Amino acid sequence: MGEEDGMGDGAEDRGNALYGPQPDVAGASGYPDAPPRVGFFTDTSVCIGCKACEVACKEWNAIPAGGLALTGMSYDNTRGLGADAWRHVAFVEQRGPFGGPEPSAAQDDAGDVDVFTAAARISPASPDGGTGLRWLMASDVCKHCTHAACLDVCPTGSLFRTEFGTVVVQEDICNGCGYCVPACPYGVIDRREDDGRVWKCTLCYDRLGVGLEPACATSCPTDSIQFGPLEELRERARARVAQLHAAGATDARLYGESPDDGVGGAGAFFLLLDEPEVYGLPPDPVVTTRDLPAMWRQAALAAVSLTALAAGSFARRRR
Repeated sequence: MGEEDGMGDGAEDRGNALYGPQPDVAGASGYPDAPPRVGFFTDTSVCIGCKACEVACKEWNAIPAGGLALTGMSYDNTRGLGADAWRHVAFVEQRGPFGGPEPSAAQDDAGDVDVFTAAARISPASPDGGTGLRWLMASDVCKHCTHAACLDVCPTGSLFRTEFGTVVVQEDICNGCGYCVPACPYGVIDRREDDGRVWKCTLCYDRLGVGLEPACATSCPTDSIQFGPLEELRERARARVAQLHAAGATDARLYGESPDDGVGGAGAFFLLLDEPEVYGLPPDPVVTTRDLPAMWRQAALAAVSLTALAAGSFARRRR
C-alpha cells in the first residue's frame, strides 16, 4: 500500500489516518492522557449458547424486547445484530467427522436425516475430541474498530470515540440520516424503526466510567467473553490458539485481532473454530472510508478539468 491509502511509512504516526495501524486510538481522538485501550476477546470454543450476555445487555441498557419468534431455521431467535440486539449469540450446527467416526442415522427416501435417531446414536467424543455433530456458538457484538467508518461519516457528531478507544452513539444527537448503516463493514449499526435513530453496543461506556466491566462479560458463565486492556487480551488470545492447536483443533484462528487488517484491528475480536463466513462474519472486512482521500482527489481533478474545458470553450466563443 502507498501513502495514498494511509499505509505509508508514517501511517502509524498520523493520528487522522483512515486506514492502517493506529497504536494510540484515544490519543489520536484528542485524549492525551487516556487509559489503556480496552475491548472484548470472545473465545467461541467455550461458548455454550446460554444467551446470558444477550439478556444482561438488554437489561442494563434498557433495550426493547424483540425477536422472540423462532425462525424455523435455528435455535437462534435473535437472528443478527441490530438496533434492538446489541449482542447476538449465533448457533451453527455442523455435521461431519471432525476427527471422529460419523454416527449412523436413519434416512428417509428423500435422503433427509432423522435428527432424533442421529442424536440417539451419537458416540461419545473420540480421544481426539471428534464427534459426528457439533455446535459452533459465538456471541457477536460491535467490533469497535480502530478505524470506524460509522464514526467517520457521521455528520452530526453523534458517534464519537471515547477515552477507552471505544465507539459510542449519542442518541440525543443522532438525526437518523442513516449514513453510518451502510458504512459499517460488519453490518452492526442499525436504525430503530419507531424513532429512526441508530443504536449499537457502547461497550457499556457508563459502566467503564465507574470502574465496572461491561454487563455481558460479567454475566458470561464460561468466560467466553473476556474484557480488559486490548494488548493483554491479544496476548491471551494467541496463547489460547496455541493451546487449541496443540490439542488438535487446528482450525482455531483469531478474527479481528491484527492491527494490519482492513479496519486497523478490532476492539472486539474473536477466536473461531471455522471460517468467518460460517459464523456470518465477513472474511476480509475493510473500512469503507479507506479510499475517501483518493476519491476526493479524483473529484477535484475532474472539477479542474471541467472548469478548464468550460473556460477554453468560452474563450473560443469570444474570438
